[in-house]
Amino acid sequence: MEAAGMARMAGTARAGGYAARGMSREVPKKKAKKEVYVDYSMMFVVLFLLVFGLVMLYSTSSYDGRLKWGDSAYYLKHQMLPTALGVGLMVVVSRIPYHLYKKMATLAYVMSIVLVLLVKTPMGMTINKASRWIKIGGVSIQPAEAAKLAMIIVLATFISKLSKNITNPKAFWVVLAVPLPVCVLVWKITSNLSSAVIIFGIAFLMLFVATPGYRRFIALVAFAAAGAAGVVALVVKAGYHSELNFRFARILAWLDPEAYVNDKGYQTLQSLYAIGSGGLFGKGLGESMQKLGFIPEAQNDMIFSIICEELGIVGAIAVMLMFIVLIYRMMIIAQNAPDMYGALLVIGVMAHISIQVILNIAVVTNTIPNTGITLPFISYGGTAVLFLLTEIGIVFNVARHIEV
Repeated sequence: MEAAGMARMAGTARAGGYAARGMSREVPKKKAKKEVYVDYSMMFVVLFLLVFGLVMLYSTSSYDGRLKWGDSAYYLKHQMLPTALGVGLMVVVSRIPYHLYKKMATLAYVMSIVLVLLVKTPMGMTINKASRWIKIGGVSIQPAEAAKLAMIIVLATFISKLSKNITNPKAFWVVLAVPLPVCVLVWKITSNLSSAVIIFGIAFLMLFVATPGYRRFIALVAFAAAGAAGVVALVVKAGYHSELNFRFARILAWLDPEAYVNDKGYQTLQSLYAIGSGGLFGKGLGESMQKLGFIPEAQNDMIFSIICEELGIVGAIAVMLMFIVLIYRMMIIAQNAPDMYGALLVIGVMAHISIQVILNIAVVTNTIPNTGITLPFISYGGTAVLFLLTEIGIVFNVARHIEV
């Protein structure tokens, strides 16, 4: 009996051992960590534009900084802090799931209106005779830049909720009307028509991508072109000394800058001189003559003309190619986004940057009337670079959700 009991125990031990070994083979393996898509090409372009922008900012503003503030690096120092903060913010935002912005859309819309209205309160600031800033906690903010980001979030949320109903004519016009209150406030309160045009342009392009068919858009573009042509004709007919023409003097200066060389045409002419004198390869970095007081505030919206003068047409084309690569990479991310909402967010950012680049270069080359539109990542402006890098962070976050 003892022998039989020992045999049973031995059998049980062997069975337990086999079972244990079998269980060890059946333990599920740990799931492989999901590969995160990172668009390194886009990251390189963004960082290149930031560094290049700081170099060109120092080159362009050193004379003005020493003359006005006694420090040739004054503008560079004031741009480096928001640039560093913007890069940090971009990294943080790239980790925040972009679907959270759907819950913030209404708040973003209301806050964009409130910030613009604050310009007319004691918080408002006037710089170079333009009232476009507010001061919060010792930091100046340009509400128009916040409104651009807010509009991207609002329209992406609204259009994605409508989904297929966007083809309904009523829904189409409602979406197009959403940015109008913000555009009107930005124009009337801050006298910043260019930012109002950019905000509406962002809405137009987002709606264009989301809506099948082209007839409505062709009609809208034709109507806008006819209206612009009518305004130009009216201004030319009115004559320079009329009240109407004082309001639209930039149109006359655009048509004939030499006739208004002592007024609105001065900056445009100096910009064209800079582009022409740069030639094919430029005078060399830091060798610009037009930045020595000839182009007012050259570090702002006219910095592209200094790029042309110092680096030539070759340098200017290289900068434009970098922006084209950036826009192309955004288009790739939008095409592969996991859902419509993510794609629309990327399209909104792409629209913002592309419109602003095109308009800035068009102004510098006198293709369109002069407006205060800065060149993204390169022109001086802390608020602009902060919000632009926040938008880039959103694009990177959408890219992180692409299945590899």
